[in-house]
Amino acid sequence: MLIRTTPTIPTREITDERLYLDRRAFIRASVGVAAAGVAGALLPFDEARAQGGAALANVRKSPLSTTGEKLNPLEDITSYNNYYEFGTDKSDPRANSGRFKPAPWTVKIDGEVGKPGDYTLEDLLQRFPLEERIYRLRCVEGWSMVIPWVGFPLRDLLKVVEPSAKAKFVEFTTVQRPSEMPGLRYPVLEWPYREGLRLDEAQHPLTIMAVGLYGKTLLNQNGAPLRLVVPWKYGFKSIKSIVRIRLTTGQPQTSWNLSAPEEYGFYSNVNPQVDHPRWSQARERRLGEFLRRETLMFNGYGDQVAGLYRGLDLKRNF
Repeated sequence: MLIRTTPTIPTREITDERLYLDRRAFIRASVGVAAAGVAGALLPFDEARAQGGAALANVRKSPLSTTGEKLNPLEDITSYNNYYEFGTDKSDPRANSGRFKPAPWTVKIDGEVGKPGDYTLEDLLQRFPLEERIYRLRCVEGWSMVIPWVGFPLRDLLKVVEPSAKAKFVEFTTVQRPSEMPGLRYPVLEWPYREGLRLDEAQHPLTIMAVGLYGKTLLNQNGAPLRLVVPWKYGFKSIKSIVRIRLTTGQPQTSWNLSAPEEYGFYSNVNPQVDHPRWSQARERRLGEFLRRETLMFNGYGDQVAGLYRGLDLKRNF
């Protein structure tokens, strides 16, 4: 969800803020989100881009936030994005997403589950406690950030819908609204955008459904109001603006794998030993830094996730 308010202090000064507003007040405020989104779209770009999301209440720090690295400032995180539904340049998502309406929002969960259903964002916010997870983000093009996400473990949501014994994979689908997402007018990918995980990857404690960053709701360019975050995989696996989660018996087709299977595998784990056909993955550039650094296997989360792939050829299953 996105509630537009004009900051009273510069973005560079709010990176460490901790917000303690009432959760119920936030949910009540969501009723006006759609109207606020339209109003924001009508603002001059320089004014609209300076506006942040709504404060998220009762966010606790997760013990799984283990990077110990300097966070990227909010300006980096909200101005340099991959979100092709709004355009292919890194600046396009912020420039072109003002008319996108992230409320009301419902996610359909179906497939191989015992309790399929439609869940509103308000349902999820009331049901699951929110945590701040500081994760590295490593994109396949070679750049990276450190982001303080706010969300809840995906496995908690999956427990509610009761995966069947046949469920082996989880498929995710992004919303498709050409009138609000100008990038959909071009056949860059097969729309709507789809991604997938093995069920054990989806149930891993590090895998979260994010609803915010820096203590506030996600902005449109960052995948409002609900996105996946899988920190040991390349960024395109962390699908944005999710409207459907389907559990399947077979490996689902994913957008980038369909578009260029020789370049984008289903797993897409961060692996400095497996190069993209057009560039090396051995090094990366952290936004805000001049020098490049070595890419870490599994993006630095190997101690937690390497066991998921024991016995799997990671060069063949890239």
